[in-house]
Amino acid sequence: MSTQPKNILFIMFDQLRWDYLSCAGHPHLETPHIDALAQQGVRFTRAYCQSPVCGSSRMSFYTGRYCHSHGATWNRVPLRVGERTMGDHLRDYGMDCWLVGKTHMKADQEGMERLGIPADSIIGIRTEQCGFDVWERDDGMRPEGPDGLYDEKGAESYNAWLRERGYPGDNPWHDFANASRDADGNVLSGWVMENARKPAAIKDEESETPYMTGRAIEFMDQAGETPWCLHLSYIKPHWPYISPPPYNDMYGPEHVIPVNRADAEWDDMHPVFEAYASGKVGKSFARDEVRAEVIPSYMGVIKQCDDQMGRLFAYLKTTGRWDDTLIVLTSDHGDYLGDHWMGEKDMFHDCSARIPMIIRDPSPAADGARGTTCDALVEAIDLAPTFLEIAGGEERPHILEGRSLMPLVRGKKPDEWRSFAISENNYGMFPGVAPFADTMDDPRQFMVVTERWKYVHAPGLRPMLFDLETDPNELNDLGNDPAYADIRASHREMLADWAQRLSQRVTMSEDQAKAERKRSFTRGIQLGVFRQDELPEPARPFYGLRPGPEVNEKN
Repeated sequence: MSTQPKNILFIMFDQLRWDYLSCAGHPHLETPHIDALAQQGVRFTRAYCQSPVCGSSRMSFYTGRYCHSHGATWNRVPLRVGERTMGDHLRDYGMDCWLVGKTHMKADQEGMERLGIPADSIIGIRTEQCGFDVWERDDGMRPEGPDGLYDEKGAESYNAWLRERGYPGDNPWHDFANASRDADGNVLSGWVMENARKPAAIKDEESETPYMTGRAIEFMDQAGETPWCLHLSYIKPHWPYISPPPYNDMYGPEHVIPVNRADAEWDDMHPVFEAYASGKVGKSFARDEVRAEVIPSYMGVIKQCDDQMGRLFAYLKTTGRWDDTLIVLTSDHGDYLGDHWMGEKDMFHDCSARIPMIIRDPSPAADGARGTTCDALVEAIDLAPTFLEIAGGEERPHILEGRSLMPLVRGKKPDEWRSFAISENNYGMFPGVAPFADTMDDPRQFMVVTERWKYVHAPGLRPMLFDLETDPNELNDLGNDPAYADIRASHREMLADWAQRLSQRVTMSEDQAKAERKRSFTRGIQLGVFRQDELPEPARPFYGLRPGPEVNEKN
């Protein structure tokens, strides 16, 4: 077995809740292959995304920086040209960085044009693709409605592959992979949630998740000796909530765990929370009939994802890559599924902002930590510096705001670890709460979570506060309770300290800054000297008394 992983397999699921794995305690959902990975590695029990929204969360994963720093604060907000990503960092140390699947990145086309970066150049392609070289990009969303396609490039290659296999039409993703059929052959769209448990009109092996697994295997089959990081990024279990046989009816309403919500949450509900819970999605997931159809389907899709992990891990073992590849398994955010009167994500309850994270290091140095859990506060931005360490790179804390997780993966908690984690939500970008957001001067929220408390700051509005020790289900908002004023003040101070961090000087490291402090007196500048004898000895030949040069008179 190698002493250091050579390659990195970075697996991300979309909208997978941290607690919808059997290794995380789900009482009905069985995920034996993901559980086995956890038994071979470390499962982080308190990992948080930097934003519970697809695009902004992923931009933090890929840059190793908070949304507050990289600026891509919501879906379709471009990641600005010049923002370095993990691909840029890893290539500096000889490791390739490839993509199979989703990034949800929107390119900064205006910035590329302004700087004259050709879109078809290597740097142009990498700038458009979040720093990755692309084996296949598939953001997995090609729904079609009265205004046209959601994403012109969505599922483009997958659709072509389906047509080669006999699925007709311009958009088999829409008509087959994410739809069922009635007895007369009519399309039953997966977007209509009463169809969630009906079988998708596609073979299991030709549905999205197996397809993407196959593409990853094709990449690894041809990979040479150059170390690589492969980002395998699945669209599922993200909606539409529908799956092919046999997964569509593996679970039923009897497997739906009790909803985590309380009528009292509506008493003095925070205005942003209320705007989401009162929206179309929140009202749908407040209905038991919706949960009874959607959640079994969601569980079935996760089961399919786990089976594909079995296929993938078997391939790694057969080819010998299991012994030289660091494997990371995580998600960009969770899914409310009716908890707290909400659907989707966006807010900061644990079902939304907390993410699964498992890291399996094949090296002997990790043997002592195998099968353990770690409850340290971990952030999505920690993966980029973790990968940089695997590639043999030096730390770059002036750019990467996370911290390498390798000490924790190998059972050694650093003496100083973070005492709080941050997540952000630019709710002013979400059309579903636009009428409310339009009334706010600064429609943003920030979460500060510590070992015991979760504090949510919304400029211009009262905060939210939860005691995770006495109220782990986050049902009792203490944001207005005068008895907890000191707790709120201390967490607001943490947020203020975080906001004052040095996050934009990315072109000069701390060591370079220290060296800069020492160079002034060797570069000709003499400040604070009053008398000749106060000059430093090395400077006297330049500034002390000496014969002056004479001007040559020209006739």
